[in-house]
Formats: sequence, C-alpha cells, structure tokens
Amino acid sequence: MDAPSLPGVWRGASSGEILSLFRDAPDGLTKADVMRHTGLSRTTVNQRLDGLLAAGLLIPAEEEARTRGRPAGQFVVNRDRGVLLVADIGATGLRAAVCDLAGEVRAEREVRAEVTAGPQAILTIVDELFTEVLAAARRKPGEVLGIGLDVPGPVDFETGRVVSPPIMTGWDRYDIPGWFRSRFDCPVLVDKDVNAMAYGEQRLRYPDVPHLLMLKIGTGVGTGLIASGKVHRGADGAAGDVGHIQVTVDDVAEPPICRCGNAGCVEAYAGGWAIVRDLREAGRDVATVDDAVRLIRSGDLVAVRLARRAARILGGAIADTVNLFNPRVIAIGGQLAHTDEQLFAGIREIVYRRSLPLATRNLQIVRSDLDPHAGVLGLAQLLVDGIYTPARVQQLVDGAVA
Repeated sequence: MDAPSLPGVWRGASSGEILSLFRDAPDGLTKADVMRHTGLSRTTVNQRLDGLLAAGLLIPAEEEARTRGRPAGQFVVNRDRGVLLVADIGATGLRAAVCDLAGEVRAEREVRAEVTAGPQAILTIVDELFTEVLAAARRKPGEVLGIGLDVPGPVDFETGRVVSPPIMTGWDRYDIPGWFRSRFDCPVLVDKDVNAMAYGEQRLRYPDVPHLLMLKIGTGVGTGLIASGKVHRGADGAAGDVGHIQVTVDDVAEPPICRCGNAGCVEAYAGGWAIVRDLREAGRDVATVDDAVRLIRSGDLVAVRLARRAARILGGAIADTVNLFNPRVIAIGGQLAHTDEQLFAGIREIVYRRSLPLATRNLQIVRSDLDPHAGVLGLAQLLVDGIYTPARVQQLVDGAVA
C-alpha cells in the first residue's frame, strides 16, 4: 500500500525536490525510501526517478558499494556527471581546487600571491592552477559545470564584480566572470570570502543551525552571516562588514588609520596586518601575520598583550552583532584563530558579558572546523546549489526525456 499523502511541498513534488532528498542522503535511497519521505505514490516516484536517471543526475549504487551494506535498488547522486572549479583568493595567498558534484575536493593547489598585484596577475595564476588541478583529476575543461571564486572584499553578487575594495588595488568593478567566459562555457559565481566560508561551515558542520556567524581574522577582519540557512548579503552585498566598524579604545590617543581610509576601525586594531604593524613598532622582527601568530604562541609579552587587546575589541564588535542578529554558532577562522586561547578567551568574555542573556544562552563560539578549506568547500556548495535548482533540474530532465 502506498504511504499516505503528506501536506505541503511534497504533494506533486518536482524532480528538483526529489533530487534534494538524495543530496541530503549521500549513502543513497531506494524508491521505498522516497515514498516514505514524501508520501508520493509509487507511480509518481517511478516517474520522477526515471527522469532523474535519464538525465544522468542519479545513478544506481555501484555493485561493490552494495556489498558494504547498500541494498539492491538503491540510487545515489551522480557526483561525477561534471566537475566544479573553485578558487579561494585571500590577501596574501590563494587556494584552487577541482570538486565533484557532491562538493568534495578531488585535486587542490595552494600558492602565495598578493591580491594587490591586481586582477590580471591573480586571475592568470588562478587559470594556471585550474589547468593543473583539472589535469591532476584527469578531467577536461568541457566537463566544468561551474566556476566559483571568493575574494577579500565587498562583492556585488548579481554582477560578480568587486566594489570599492579597501585592499584589492585595481579590482574595482573588474569583470571577473568575463575573464573565464572565453575558456569555459559555464556559470561563474563570485562572492566575498567570508560568505563562502560561512556557507561551507553551516552546510557541512552545522546543517541543523540556520543562523550562523563566521568571523575570519587573518590579514584583515571579515564576517559572513547565514540567516535561515542562506547567505545574508544584504541589499547590496555589504552585510556583515564588522571589520570596518569604528571603535574607541581607552588607551589610544590617536586612532590608527585603517586600510579603508577611515580611522579607528576594528580591523585597524585587530587585523593581522595591524598587529604586525604594532609588533614592528615595538621592535619585534616580524614581517607576516604567520610571524605574529608564532610570536603570540611563543608567549612574547608584547604579542600576547596585543592579541588580548584585539580579542576585547573583536568581542565588543561581535557582541553588538549578536544582539542584532542572534546567531546560534559563531565560527572563527583565519590565521589568528590559531593562537590557542589567547584570542578566544577574550572574545568569549566580552561577547557573553555585553550581549543579551537571551541571545547567548545557547550560543556557541568555536574555532572553524573547516579552516583553511572553508572557502573552497563553501564555494563548491554554492555552485552545486545553483546547478541543482528545481528549475535547472527540470530543464535537464525535460531535455533527457524529450
């Protein structure tokens, strides 16, 4: 007997909605599983699955996989139907990868590169790395179904162009998607780096947490927001720019100039570049954020004092965000997140002291589980979501059965 019909979305569910069930079940589902989850009739489920199989979106579970516990008649998402190319571009380095359609990295490369070198220099490096990872994964450019890049600056998500970035010299309104269109016939997604990190963290580590805040403390300070399970970019893509909130610090007579041109921003005190600046002024031999992290971890008194001050400043800015946004999880990544508890203790203290009790009673403040791969993995998830929209899935199914 067929399972009873369920109210809501599953009555007459589309092929895209059926496919979403399989995306959330990496070990696969049988037809009976789909009927039980949806309440749809056997005939309807057969029709939907036949279309998804014809379009190559689903495939039968491999015979050898069944011997490990999968029953006969089980289907899984065809993760090898194509590949994705993603590049996580930071202030001083970038990571490029090729991923399958489950968002799993198949090959990856990382290099040092200054984003201030400009778009043509950096995107040329990205192109070269894309060629390398495709070759390493034994895939061809024609198999690429989507390209995703994230950058350390504000992005107009609709156009994929960076807008007035404080540290990305020469990138303002550069046509990043256009750079790739002559070589790849696929959509190109561009987003702020912390948005991609936040999405990866939420989808892969906290899927049951709809409201999450991602704080990246590296060369700069950035924040990404996940609201109701989706990236919250705001009206123009500028949401979550905590690093450029201006603050007053009691023991500072003249606030430092930030890279954005304003004075006294959170980042001008607590960003990695600012801590390197202050350490050098104190006579310490440091040149990079990694140098500063090593000095903090070694227990250097000046470095620890600066880290603790940065933690208090960051905690104050995050406390305001917690009162406004009320996330369940704050995940912290970036180089400075690896300074043991020097940073975390100060952030937690200020956030719990200054935020409303209702906003903090279930709040978790944790180190990012995915860092430093959160950007790459988040981009892959964003691309897969775009490829598997209900409308796009229906187009593929209609084309296969026509």
